[in-house]
This record gives sequence, C-alpha cells and structure tokens, in this order.
Amino acid sequence: MMQKRACVYTVGCRLNQAESGIIEDKLRDAGYVIVPFGNEADVGIINTCTVTREADAKCRQAVRSFIRKNPMAYTAVVGCYSQLAFKTLAEIRGVDLIIGTQEKLNVVNYITDKKNPIPVVVRDTIQRDDFTIDASGYTQIQERTNLKIQDGCDFMCAFCAIPFARGRARSRQFRNTLEEARQLVDRGVREIILTGVNIGMYRSENYTLCDVVDALAAIPGLTRIRVSSIEPTTIPEGLLDRMVAYDHPLVPFLHIPAQSGSNRILELMKRRYSREDFLEFIQLAVNKVPDLCIGTDLMVGFPGETDEDFWATYTLLKESPIAYAHVFKYSERRNTAASRMVDKVSNAVQDKRSALLRELSSEKRSAFHEKFVGRIRTVLFESEVGDGLWCGHTDNYITVLAKWKDGKANTFVPVRIQKLSGDHVIGSIENRNVQ
Repeated sequence: MMQKRACVYTVGCRLNQAESGIIEDKLRDAGYVIVPFGNEADVGIINTCTVTREADAKCRQAVRSFIRKNPMAYTAVVGCYSQLAFKTLAEIRGVDLIIGTQEKLNVVNYITDKKNPIPVVVRDTIQRDDFTIDASGYTQIQERTNLKIQDGCDFMCAFCAIPFARGRARSRQFRNTLEEARQLVDRGVREIILTGVNIGMYRSENYTLCDVVDALAAIPGLTRIRVSSIEPTTIPEGLLDRMVAYDHPLVPFLHIPAQSGSNRILELMKRRYSREDFLEFIQLAVNKVPDLCIGTDLMVGFPGETDEDFWATYTLLKESPIAYAHVFKYSERRNTAASRMVDKVSNAVQDKRSALLRELSSEKRSAFHEKFVGRIRTVLFESEVGDGLWCGHTDNYITVLAKWKDGKANTFVPVRIQKLSGDHVIGSIENRNVQ
C-alpha cells in the first residue's frame, strides 16, 4: 500500500512553529510521510493563530485552500483560532476536526480513516499545571530549532486575546525540557531557540529561565542558545551576565516588545512598564553586552492613539539602540479590554503610521549592520539559496549570504562581512576553520 501523506501548515509565532514540528514528528511515528502544504495529501493539519484579524483570515484561507486541493482528505484545524472561533470553523464545509490549545499536540490520536459529516470539536479546559511533551520521535531536524518551555500568560494586556486562547501561564517541567533538548542535540541541532508565550515567567518547581539556560549550556554539542521574544519586566539581569560570559552559549540577542513609546498608551494597554523603564533597561543591556542586537514589537493605532502618542513611539525607536522593529496595526479582538474602548483610529491613519515606522526600522537595521562591515563574525550556515550562495545567521542574528563552493549545512564558519544588501549582508568565507 502507498504510504499515507500528511501536511502541516503553521500560522503565527515561533511557539506555533515548535508545536507544528512536534505534530509532524508524531505523524511520522504514526506512519505518515510529510509533504509540503499545497501538495496532494490524505491528511491536512492547520495550526492556527488569532493574534490579529489578518491571522484569523489567513487561517480560514489555509483551511479552504487545503480542502479545495484535497476534497476527500481528512482536515484538522488546531490551536488558538480553533479555541476561540470553533463555531466559525465548523461552518466551513469539509472540516473534520477542530481542536483547541489543550489537546493540539495530540491531534494525531483523533484522526480517523473516514471523514466526519459534522466536525468533531475538542476544547478541553486549559490546565494550569506544569506540562510535559513527548517529543521522542524526532526524525527531521534543522540547524536552529525551537524548544517550547512555557505556554499561556497572566498579564492580560488590553489588546491581547492570547490568555483566552492559550490559558494562564504555565511552564514545562524542567527535566522534560532537558530531555528534549538532549534529543535535539543528539540529532545534530547546533542552536536551540527557547520559545513560549511569556518565557520570562518560566517557573517549574524552583527552576527559573536562567536555570534552563544554564542546564542547556552544559549539554555537549550545543553551540548556541537563543531566547525568543521576552517581556520587558520579566528579563532577569542574569541573562545579560550569561551573554557576556566567554564560555556560555547564550547569544547576544534580545527581542523585547515595547508596543508603544507613549506612557499614556502603555497605561491604556495595561503594560507593566513606562517608556523610561524600557529605555533604561535596553541602555543597560547594550552597555553591558558587546554587539548586542535588540529587536522590538511596535503597535500603531491603539484606541485613542494621537499624533503625539505616535511620535513618542517613533522617537523611542529612532533615538534608542533598538536595531529593528516588527510593526503591527492594532487589531480588535473579542472580549479584550481594548475592544470596549472608543476613539478608534482609522485604517488610513494606521497605514500611514505603520509605513513610517517600517521605513525607520529598515534604516535602523542597516545602521546596525553597518557597524559590522569589515569585521569577522561566526555564521551558522543553514541552506544553499542558489549558485553556491549560502545563507546563515550570526550569533546576534544578522542574516548573512556568502559564496561557499564546498558549502555544508549546519556548519559554523568565520565570515568577513563586506557590504549591506537590503535586510541582510554579504560576506566572504574567511578561512576553512569550520566547525
């Protein structure tokens, strides 16, 4: 018999990407061959996001696209959008299974050989206890791999639906986290990226985020540890100490969401810091950690945002050592505090403000890259992009392209950065001292 084919489509964040990787490996364990989304398949799983209206629309579009291509296939929709909008998804003809966030990693257990005339909906209560993940079936490994250590959030920011979609904050059991990390390294992973909804709040037994980082650092063969997006008020200063330590694999990189540079808007958003608090910390960080790259998230168009509020955000980016910004337009989410606020900002104004910030972000990224022209940085090369040109990343997350005749993925190579090229840089292999 022909082996059954399955595909997984991911919408959203690094945490979703990490979870999709686990789902793919469970599918392989169950006997499926994984094919790219868009190919013919017997099973399709769409792992959803609901952070914005655009994400919701992208999820529905992906579901309909898969069903059109594979009308007789078994279609499962899982994750955050499934948790909050299961009724909307159930109206899409051809959907067989809808699973919220609690059971999403067990989706393979619910798949059957026959399509369901009415979608099966699984929306169990989201638990608050520490959790474990069975990730023993890893077969496909990338050089840089996400490791889920935390889920959910207690902060209840006014614009955010994630606490409703993923539940309250909870952490992955410490030993279970290390078990997966060792498996990843045994299979060739050189860089692990720690992911979660609010990873700075990691607490399992008496272990903290710094304990996780130190335990990972002791795993032979793991060369880099990277922390993904982390809330400003949750960053232990001990992380900076580890970035500076010569023999510690924690890289000089932080992505810290600011959301706004206006204290008035930050208060309306129910963020837990002021503009001054944010700027004080990132200045401390760049002073302490050489070559540190700091990225951020900025939102425009929050209800009541005035021109003055926006320019406070603009100047926060322009005058600070932030290297780049991901810019988002405010998107109303049901049941959030912001959804009940008046004085909405028009789409036209949001578009204008976001364009200005994106242009400034591009300038800031180029200025950050310019500092490294002529210098040598170690690059983890990941893939050939054509004609002997290889792509990889430095420790401080500069995307590097370089000609490498005898290139090999998953290899650390010293590269001299030569020039800027859009949002990346061009480099030359400095010598053959590869790792």
